[in-house]
Amino acid sequence: MTERSSTAVIEVEHLVAHYGERKILDDVTMDVRDGEIMVIMGGSGSGKSTLLRYLLALDTPTSGTIRILGKDLAGMSDREMVALRRRTGVAFQGGALFSSLTVGENVMLPLYEHTDLDPATMEIMTRMKLEAVNLSGFEDLMPSELSGGMLKRAALARAIIMDPQILFMDEPSAGLDPVASSAVDDLILGLRQALGMVIVAVTHELESAFKIADRITVLDQGHILFIGTVEALRKNPSERIQNLLHRRMEDDPVDPDEYLIRLTGKDQQGVRPDEE
Repeated sequence: MTERSSTAVIEVEHLVAHYGERKILDDVTMDVRDGEIMVIMGGSGSGKSTLLRYLLALDTPTSGTIRILGKDLAGMSDREMVALRRRTGVAFQGGALFSSLTVGENVMLPLYEHTDLDPATMEIMTRMKLEAVNLSGFEDLMPSELSGGMLKRAALARAIIMDPQILFMDEPSAGLDPVASSAVDDLILGLRQALGMVIVAVTHELESAFKIADRITVLDQGHILFIGTVEALRKNPSERIQNLLHRRMEDDPVDPDEYLIRLTGKDQQGVRPDEE
């Protein structure tokens, strides 16, 4: 891996988030540096997808600070938020292409929404981005005519159509066969090299994470368990990290009384906890 800048492009400090009364993120602090690929991973329910939602400013956290490109998300006006969104791209897990539009029209959509370019220029830019993701000549097809891997690449072309400084990706290789998954990983690395963008990818695919990441953030039950390089992650002695890497179940003891309450809402005397 090449040397990356130490300049922080994304800064998260003491982030706390709840869904109702349930705490999903607890004192999360991390940064993403200029030019790097940061992978966020963790087990099911660890909070990684929730963290991505806050980085995208789709939700407001309970407390804490998120700064992107030096701007505090909490203090942004609507105009500033629109300007920031123009400098970021998002590739959603399922592609999220509009089924009624062609591949080319899907990729071109951000240009229609955010620029005053003439149609001919937009078509040229669209073809360039489709060529960058190895989909040259597919602009007139409908999304239903594409394979899973092609849908991922088309969504990626749309995400980079505005030449963003930061690209967010949700499970970029999920659901793909090993060959298609490897091709998407190579594409991510190639785009970073060619366009110099910062990439934040949420994934549970270990092989993909190890291939593309400069650094990895591991979340566990809403807490930061680890931040560092792939090599450091592999060597980390933490039992929870090694269980994650080797796909081993946690051997957590079960309290019979707590288990009964979870199943029935009542203890052995038939009393609910909130009735005591």
